Amino acid sequence: MTECTQSSFEFAALYRREVIAQFDGGDITTDAGGLLLRETDRRLKLTERLAGCFLDHRKQDQIEHTVLELVTQRVYGLALGYEDLNDHDQLRADPLMGVLVGKRDPQGKDRRRAQDQGKAGAGKSTLNRLELTPSNASSKARYKKIVYREEAMDELLTDLFLEAHEEPPSRIVLDLDATDDPVHGNQEGRFYHGYYREYCYLPLYIICGEFVLCARLRSSNIDPSKGVVEELERIVKQIRQKWPKVEIVLRGDGGFCRDQTMSWCEDNEVGYVFGLAKNKRLLKIIGKQQHEAKVQYEKTREASRVFTEFTYQTHKSWKRERRVVAKAEHLEKGANPRFVVTSLSAVQLPMRELYEELYCGRGEMENRIKEQQLGLFADRTSTELMRSNQLRLYFSTFAYQLMEGLRRIGLKGTPMAQAQCQTIRLKLLKIGAQIRITVRRVVFSMAGGYPFGEVFARVYRSLMSTA
Repeated sequence: MTECTQSSFEFAALYRREVIAQFDGGDITTDAGGLLLRETDRRLKLTERLAGCFLDHRKQDQIEHTVLELVTQRVYGLALGYEDLNDHDQLRADPLMGVLVGKRDPQGKDRRRAQDQGKAGAGKSTLNRLELTPSNASSKARYKKIVYREEAMDELLTDLFLEAHEEPPSRIVLDLDATDDPVHGNQEGRFYHGYYREYCYLPLYIICGEFVLCARLRSSNIDPSKGVVEELERIVKQIRQKWPKVEIVLRGDGGFCRDQTMSWCEDNEVGYVFGLAKNKRLLKIIGKQQHEAKVQYEKTREASRVFTEFTYQTHKSWKRERRVVAKAEHLEKGANPRFVVTSLSAVQLPMRELYEELYCGRGEMENRIKEQQLGLFADRTSTELMRSNQLRLYFSTFAYQLMEGLRRIGLKGTPMAQAQCQTIRLKLLKIGAQIRITVRRVVFSMAGGYPFGEVFARVYRSLMSTA
């Protein structure tokens, strides 16, 4: 059977006019707003420093793609919505990507092999080798020779957080959380998790406001708090080196309420507030307050809350007594008691304020995790090895931080100042444009009907004024 490629498509007529579509527009991109990401990156020097977290054992006179170019292509690809390496086999031919990556010839006409002509970026195989390089690779390896340094990437995440503040804050809150990362193959470290009812990883996140300070991929056959103290030791040390007087408060749900973590906080002058799982002893202690809440509800038929506090120590697992704040609540569905344990005194934070404002504020960090997983594809951990899946999580995290920089610096004062990454991508980055490249210029003729032109202009002015 003869195969042919159709290049012209005739649609239903518009009155007397024929409607024809053809693939003859030349160099056209759908991601012209990525130029704003490039300016944000220039301000943060994010991909430049991220590339410095790799050791390149390749022969430099024989390569066409530097580590910086590979890392930039991967991070920008995620930010623009291209989650898979397969996407880059088409994306590499987009001159916009050549511009974003920093290629001298964004059209790829200077490529060595004929089959690569017209494709400035790296293909899926090259990017795959970057991700699959083992930790002990050297110049003697045949293909995989670019090794990432985990400790350097961890340090960079905290540096980005510190640099975003012109003045040291008086207090910061570090949020802890673990989430499920479903896997659908036989990846290293996969286990069935009874709570999530699926095979998954259990990554640990430490977040402060809009910044991810830790994104650690872990097997799911562990306690959620495993490894928390080790991560806190390095993060708190790095923060206090620059901000020695800052007050640090740790916040997390009941999965992190462990004596080891609380004891470490007490020994290192770090405050904490953790959810505390209810039990018969705790429910008995607040029996009077729970009855009072029920009486109030029966009078008003509206949700009622009564707060109380007391010192409490478990029979075996805690080394000492600690302050516990209890919320005795009654709703239409019945009693809804909740408990938190904290190192903060009643003078520092009264009961209601501690629970309703400080502890309940942790819900915002869950939005950041969802934003990264859904918008920046943190759950695309589909390689065979745990190490390479950790690198994918790092790439997603740095793509999120690049988008956060665009939101914090460029979108400040605009209607999209609080927009999530998906919204920013859809409204600000996905812009159709024709690309014209000459010896002296690269011109992007963006769609005249683009509806957010004024926002684009404001973001541009903000980024250029802070460069």
